[in-house]
Amino acid sequence: MKLITKGLVLSLLVSTGLMAVEKTAPAAAPKAEVAQTNDVRVFKSDNADGKITAKGVEDAFKKAGFVIAANNDMNFPFKRDFNQTSFDYYNLMVVYRKDTALALATKYPDIGLFTPMSLSIWCKKGDKTISVSSLKASTMAKIMGIPEDNPAMIALGKKVEEALKAAMPKGKFIELPYKMKKPTHDIITRVSFEQKGDDWEDAKDDFETAFEEQLAPNGFVMAGFTDVNYDLDEHDIDTYLFYDVYSICKIAVIYEVAKLHPEAGAFAPCSAYKYQKKDEKTVHMAFPNVYKWIAALNIEDKASIDVLLDAQKKFEAMLEKITK
Repeated sequence: MKLITKGLVLSLLVSTGLMAVEKTAPAAAPKAEVAQTNDVRVFKSDNADGKITAKGVEDAFKKAGFVIAANNDMNFPFKRDFNQTSFDYYNLMVVYRKDTALALATKYPDIGLFTPMSLSIWCKKGDKTISVSSLKASTMAKIMGIPEDNPAMIALGKKVEEALKAAMPKGKFIELPYKMKKPTHDIITRVSFEQKGDDWEDAKDDFETAFEEQLAPNGFVMAGFTDVNYDLDEHDIDTYLFYDVYSICKIAVIYEVAKLHPEAGAFAPCSAYKYQKKDEKTVHMAFPNVYKWIAALNIEDKASIDVLLDAQKKFEAMLEKITK
């Protein structure tokens, strides 16, 4: 998989984001883990000596075989745009595994909903702990239409835990102070449209230009661009003409929601995929939307709900404009 910086790709230091995931039935919790009733998990450790850092977490994920697409301190844009922060540090990290995509991309085209996947790393002001949020592998699997017992997804989940335990040896999964709710809407927003013209490469370039031009006016930035098809091609997997994943962010969203739910970084930035299969004229796009944020995090405060729904509305309107 190749991470590409494009003309309008902006640093996640000036961004953050949208959207979400699907609900899994609560399962009996293994003894080693407590927080298994929610789709979002938080791994927490004492850090009184400050030796565990966001960079250390990143290094542990690298050693576990993950590609790090981003790991950015959001206190800079929080202070710049809002003149305050409630965190000693708050990082958003975006990671993926090439082997997961290679194993699943052909059979499960929704793989781009969580390729790459997001995590947040934080310490509240004055606290002496470090926490990392992520989504359960079974949750991601269910949303992507993959059986929860798929070996590649099980391996992905184990690798996430391996990295967390290596970075935070005394850490453990904690029980969150709420239970997730049932989403009130579909949690995946989908758009399909026909290729314009006879040349798919020209049509792809035209779409990307139009897409990028609409981001800033609507308050979004593209924090990253992942070419999933790059690795597929390198391994002679020719299912797609292209398979691109945009990491879409909106700083106001994560700033507001993270005040009460710093674990919201498990959803931000959001992965919005776009693909076209070989010998087909239809382009498919999808992204996990904000209704899962609201349900999975049991969000009830008006400020968070308003900023989330506004972002959802604007992104949908943007896609409608450029795909009609």
